[in-house]
Amino acid sequence: MSTVITSIDRRSPAERAHICVGERLCSVNDHEIVDVLDYRYYCYDARLTLVLEKDGTRRTVHVKKEDGEELGLNFDSYLMDEPRPCSNHCIFCFVDQMPSGCRSTLYFKDDDARLSFLMGNYITLTNLSEREAQRIIDLKISPINVSVHATDGAVRSRMLGNKAGAASLSYMRRFGEAGIVMNGQIVLCPGFNDGAVLQKSMEDIAAMNFASCAIVPVGLTKFRDRLAPLRPVTREEACEVIDMVEAFGEKCLKERGTRLFFCSDELYIRAERELPDEEFYEGYVQIENGVGMLRSLITEFEDTLEDADANGKYMTFTIATGKSAEPYLRALVEKAMKKCSGLRGEVVGIWNDFFGHTIDVAGLVTGGDLIAQLRGRELGERVLIPVNMLRHGETVFLDDVSIDDVERALGRRVVVVEQDGYCLADALFAQEEGE
Repeated sequence: MSTVITSIDRRSPAERAHICVGERLCSVNDHEIVDVLDYRYYCYDARLTLVLEKDGTRRTVHVKKEDGEELGLNFDSYLMDEPRPCSNHCIFCFVDQMPSGCRSTLYFKDDDARLSFLMGNYITLTNLSEREAQRIIDLKISPINVSVHATDGAVRSRMLGNKAGAASLSYMRRFGEAGIVMNGQIVLCPGFNDGAVLQKSMEDIAAMNFASCAIVPVGLTKFRDRLAPLRPVTREEACEVIDMVEAFGEKCLKERGTRLFFCSDELYIRAERELPDEEFYEGYVQIENGVGMLRSLITEFEDTLEDADANGKYMTFTIATGKSAEPYLRALVEKAMKKCSGLRGEVVGIWNDFFGHTIDVAGLVTGGDLIAQLRGRELGERVLIPVNMLRHGETVFLDDVSIDDVERALGRRVVVVEQDGYCLADALFAQEEGE
């Protein structure tokens, strides 16, 4: 991993400036280039002075381009560096709850501030150096997504399994004071960071000028031998957390114009409560944490349903999903079939035998469980699955079973559906050939 140039985009400013593959990018406008953050930030300007090196010889190149135009250089890795591994031993870490024998990439834990900014990953800040923290401030890198969990230093250190858990809280305060946009995440572990600890965390996070914060229940698999004793959030605890978070959110809304704190869909499901209305979610600022994902899907689907052809002839289907989303998707399908007499299909919630039945979200359903629980059923012409069941950008499930494997085992075409209501409606209302 380095700043050595591996390729150059055609007709790019770099090609016009006769920069060569194999040269190492040393600096831009007198700023040393260490990784992708330096490269992206310092290459924004219209006039650049680059120092390049090859075989011990340095040369200077001047480049003219538009502000913000890509320079056109490519390196052997996106980060131009190794991803920063996690130094924590979190009591709730999902990677530690993985069974053996999965592909190696599933066991890598990153805790890299660069990936937080570039990819939206959540980080704890415990392995952040003073240089990196100051660079975030100097370059005004935003947003940074932070796994907070607790602002009580002793509790946070215990939950992260790292003494630096308490000390790294100072970075959050500094970032807030410097105007760095931060989004927070609290993984709720009963007996650790709920109750008074949660209340204090929300008060402190609000004081540190976070833009938003999600509260999500801990996910526990059946592979927890020799790990910290944790248990799932109960219905009563979910109700208490929702009441606490919504009450403090109302206070923030009055004082700041934003609720700031949002409970994930999982907590409402566990509490057996109705999901809030769409306006509650303020544009779905925490949807990647499962906050408002179901409400968004329902709203989008119902909007599309208004235009559906009530007399159309549609391909039959089975929707496979996690147990938690099953009743919501079934309600949408029933509403669609009530309007469209030619629509036929069903929703099947898949029990997670791979990780254990305490895991009920669609994104952790495996190909093996799909095959085992759908084989022998009347599936219709197609099986619809959400895209988050698959590895990002690929066609394999967490257990390395592929889409092709599932199609061969079930004898049905598998249709991968993007995670929104519009795409679900498009897939559902696919017309029979010739219609």
